[in-house]
Amino acid sequence: MTQYDPTLDVLRQTTTASLTTVLLERGIRSSYMLGPRPLLASAARIAGRAFTLRFVPAREDLANPAAWASPKSTRTAIEAMPPGVIAVVDARGITSAGIFGDILCGRMTQRNVSGLITDGALRDRVGIERCGLPVWCNGIAAPPSVAGLTFVDWQQPIGCGGVAVMPDDYVVADADGAVVIPAAIAAEVAEAAREQELFEGWVVVQIERGAQLPGLYPPNEATRTRYLAERDQKS
Repeated sequence: MTQYDPTLDVLRQTTTASLTTVLLERGIRSSYMLGPRPLLASAARIAGRAFTLRFVPAREDLANPAAWASPKSTRTAIEAMPPGVIAVVDARGITSAGIFGDILCGRMTQRNVSGLITDGALRDRVGIERCGLPVWCNGIAAPPSVAGLTFVDWQQPIGCGGVAVMPDDYVVADADGAVVIPAAIAAEVAEAAREQELFEGWVVVQIERGAQLPGLYPPNEATRTRYLAERDQKS
């Protein structure tokens, strides 16, 4: 049974925009992965712990169809994924070969993996859409992974979209892209981002009422005091 994680509940309600702002305030400048975009425009926000996979450039003696039967293959890595994780795949930004297709994505769906994020490409788009796995990727390509990449391992530190990702980091992906949150500060960041969104929701209401931006966003002391008073009154 997967252990309940209240931080994930908060993160599933929090936008990547708010999270990047909160992370920036804490000195984390590199958290937003360049490249991954939702495969489906209707994709709902996902949050989970990172299960990392790593590719390196293709080498002819290693990158061939025979490698798919190796004990250290993407197939074996998928079978090691616990329920609820998000597979984060370092494909070096290479988009000329699809790292996974509908069969591998379908198996991840069966294993209750929460989603797949990669700075590379996927193949079998129609089949992936049918299997229902939430996917953020950098494109679609028909050739298989071995046409451009060699799979080397899983659950290692990786780089994905220019961001360092450690196994078990927290990951959130939505319509704006994907963000990595260091595990050590994830609970703090989640709560701060939730408060940020409550405040920004209040700001939107003030704007709709005709309020001017200076002193409102970012708030001066008077605005902050008024916001806190109204928030506390509702709670």
